[in-house]
Amino acid sequence: MSTAESPNPFRRRGFVVAAIVVGAIVLAAIIVLVTSLLSGGDNNADPTPAPTTSSSADPSAADPSVCGLEGFEETSSLTTPPSNEWELVGTMAAPVDAASGPGDVDSAGFRSCFAHTAEGALFAAVNFVATGTDATLGPRLVELVAPGPGRDVLEGQSSDGNTSNLRAQVAGYNIAAYSADNATVDLALNYSSGQLVSVPLKLVWADGDWKVEMTSAGELPLSPAEIQNLGGYTPWSGA
Repeated sequence: MSTAESPNPFRRRGFVVAAIVVGAIVLAAIIVLVTSLLSGGDNNADPTPAPTTSSSADPSAADPSVCGLEGFEETSSLTTPPSNEWELVGTMAAPVDAASGPGDVDSAGFRSCFAHTAEGALFAAVNFVATGTDATLGPRLVELVAPGPGRDVLEGQSSDGNTSNLRAQVAGYNIAAYSADNATVDLALNYSSGQLVSVPLKLVWADGDWKVEMTSAGELPLSPAEIQNLGGYTPWSGA
């Protein structure tokens, strides 16, 4: 089947909206991508932005962590892989660290509150994806989305969707952009089907925590894409 006959699923608003409300916004998108790649489809995802370390926040006026985590940085200091513990969330290993987060894990196991640092943004991104693999916690993913029109769209959707037996684990990361207000974290996920997939997430600091950014249509701003190796990524995993 040609590319013209198979529209990019990441451009279809309905697909992404259905995915998030059943707790699989990122993973469901990648499942469709992997299926397309295995059948010979093309991927037209935009490239990940070049690294930047801009800053616009004043530490003395920084929005404090909602759970009291003390870390704060205006430019990324993450030059080596974090040394942290890992915990299974759904089917994915997720990072945990006393300083970087999650600083709040409720009685249901829902994880939030990450440090106002590049490492905190990285941990928030992985925990977001991992939460989407948990059938119980997945419907609450919208709570980890930044306030705005995109979140409003997602909150108004029904919770029907499909699941898959595909499993993924973090293989590496790239902090593609970081400031005190915004971060772009590109995760390399290793899939049980054999694919290595780039999943870039944009995050914003809002309400004292890192939140995943959506467009006004309720879509991820950047699309996942298959990659051939970990070139350009820092290897890091819970295995």
